[in-house]
Amino acid sequence: MGSTSNLISAADLWADLQAVRAQSPLVHSITNFVVMNYNANALLAVGAAPVMAHALEEVQEMAGIAQALVLNIGTLEPDWVRAMQLALQTARGRGIPVVIDPVGAGATRYRNEALAALMQAGAPSIVRGNGSEIMSVAGLAARTRGVDSSAASGEALDAARALARDIGGTVCVSGADDHVVGAQGRHAVLSNGHPWMTRITGVGCSASALVGAFAAVQPDRWRATLSAMAVLGVVGEMAAERTQAAGAGVGRMQIELLDGLHLLDEASFTARLKLKIHG
Repeated sequence: MGSTSNLISAADLWADLQAVRAQSPLVHSITNFVVMNYNANALLAVGAAPVMAHALEEVQEMAGIAQALVLNIGTLEPDWVRAMQLALQTARGRGIPVVIDPVGAGATRYRNEALAALMQAGAPSIVRGNGSEIMSVAGLAARTRGVDSSAASGEALDAARALARDIGGTVCVSGADDHVVGAQGRHAVLSNGHPWMTRITGVGCSASALVGAFAAVQPDRWRATLSAMAVLGVVGEMAAERTQAAGAGVGRMQIELLDGLHLLDEASFTARLKLKIHG
């Protein structure tokens, strides 16, 4: 790992959030029906500008004006797969970051075929998923139960490293600890967040959308992924505390997460960040 990785600090990650807030990058998301609204709200809350366009007739034009592209395979159909391929090729041609969220990878043959077609259309800049998904994308045997992970994030590290080398980019394995792995061997672990985040539809998918927003303003894709995941983890931790203090549950926490993305301050972020960088 290069020495620059060891110099990453909370102040650096906070600067990336400030850049998102200042620049309001346009993030083109072709995502799934279940999470579309929540992902768009998460992007707006953090300061980015979402566009959720998936029609074959316009995806190339939309990818042509966006600052990042996020592809999520949660609810697939043939036209959406083709639209994702066209958008990916356009984004790669422009050199903007492409994030793939391989939701449920390994669960069905069609899902695996669609993902393979995407990867063949062009290597993404960043892949973010849970342990089972990353293992599946990397071509390793993994047991997948719907879109939930049957593998802990740490179990998928070898797969993540192999995949990062294969795409020449960054891989994030989400879980109790989030592992962010770069093609040059960089590896960081984030230990923020709260178990309740897994009980709210769209939080993981929103993580991928946020990664796209941060990658739009931070050219170091590994650092951008680290920044996005750090912000969401800290916000999730604080949201759970506020929710529990109010005697409420995960319905309230959805709103607290969005408020946290909007209102997060540097002092809270710096004090709470749990980051380890491995050399």
